[in-house]
Amino acid sequence: MRSLSFCGANGACNTGTEVNLQFSWMDMEARAAGTCKFGDQTTSDVTVRLRNRDGRPEWFHCHSFILTKRSKFFANWLCKHPSDPRTESNNCIEVHCPGSESDHYVKLLKLIYLSEESVSDSWDSVKSALGVLQASMALQCETITKSCIQYLEAVPWDEKEEEEILEVVPTLGPEAMPILARMQPVNINATKSVFISAVRLATTIENSFPPFTDELKSSAQEQVEYMLLEDEETPLIAVDEDVKYEARAGLAKMFTTFEKGLSLLPSEYDQSPEAAEQRVLQSLLDLEWMCNILPKMEMMKDFVSGWACISDHVLATVPDEKYSSGLWAVKVKMMEVTGKALDAIGFGNVVLPALSRVQFLRTWLPYIRKLKPLLDSKSADNEAFPYKMDSDLCQNIEGAINSLVLALPSSDQAEILMDWMQRDEQLKYPDLSEAFEVWCYRTKSAKRRLLAGFNAIDNATITL
Repeated sequence: MRSLSFCGANGACNTGTEVNLQFSWMDMEARAAGTCKFGDQTTSDVTVRLRNRDGRPEWFHCHSFILTKRSKFFANWLCKHPSDPRTESNNCIEVHCPGSESDHYVKLLKLIYLSEESVSDSWDSVKSALGVLQASMALQCETITKSCIQYLEAVPWDEKEEEEILEVVPTLGPEAMPILARMQPVNINATKSVFISAVRLATTIENSFPPFTDELKSSAQEQVEYMLLEDEETPLIAVDEDVKYEARAGLAKMFTTFEKGLSLLPSEYDQSPEAAEQRVLQSLLDLEWMCNILPKMEMMKDFVSGWACISDHVLATVPDEKYSSGLWAVKVKMMEVTGKALDAIGFGNVVLPALSRVQFLRTWLPYIRKLKPLLDSKSADNEAFPYKMDSDLCQNIEGAINSLVLALPSSDQAEILMDWMQRDEQLKYPDLSEAFEVWCYRTKSAKRRLLAGFNAIDNATITL
């Protein structure tokens, strides 16, 4: 409030009886703000100079009382440089900013003239708001800064916007950090709970859910794989016993469902071959997905043991003469899953007793030898035949079998190699030449060591 004194009619000042006329300075500002517009030269008492993108200066006519109210930067400048009423020229405030950001500064000057409600409604993009935020913090416009932060914290970002926010916001200080709230590290217990829930959804088997459950399950499987990528948080998730328990439970459900599908296959195949095949194929796809995540959790042995347990059931069902002209997708996928088990055993990622390794190889090797030429024959007769064991799969299986054979006791190696060479058609695939060469070398070396041992004993006897 301001206090004014005035003189009486006789010209003498009524100093003893001073009348105070009070009025609201805020009301005056409000009325002035209603009539003063940004860029209005006729009412402007101060000029702001910026350099545009081309490096040329631009002047913007403003009003000191509005700038002072909304910006501490302008308030401090005008306090240090009071206007001189004797000069006709307005004060000129030069704002230093990169030319590439001049558009954001111009928008900020316009926003200074708006009410808080209007400022909140003026944001139209993340890029623009982020640019204005930097300008607003530089010029210390608290109201606009707050509104800008609230907008950026609330709206969605695309990938490019998120990268820019991650680059810019940390440089703006603690005031802007609420923008990054959605990207802060999560408590490890919460992370584990989310991961376990994702595993449960990813291993969902029931068909009583809405139609979009398959999409949710696929999405959950993708995210579980992503969360298990090699990074600093992986061990915290992978080695946790609660997580492993959930993964084992899901794997057990998948094996049970797969075996159930195999048991129902004969009757369902008669009614609808396509539906029956799709049911079994989906179970194999789920098991294949488990093969991708279990190694990251050091649990591949659980899969190999389970697959070994049901192998006899699988090979008693799928190769049946009834399905000799069908189930091609299932047969190829079965080879892919078996290939992952062979890879884990053959290269030592899963350690099993020699007897178990021999049994697994003897179970699957005859079927692999039979299926590969059959698929090749179908492809040769019909180029459009889509079900094939591609070259990568064939090489992986062949390499794993050779490695597995070479890790067996020499007598078991000899039996497998002898069986491989007895019939010409078995020499085609898988090619065990590598294992045979190493076996020959090792056998000769072993005999040489044995003879050397005998000679050492004889020499020792003669010396005595």
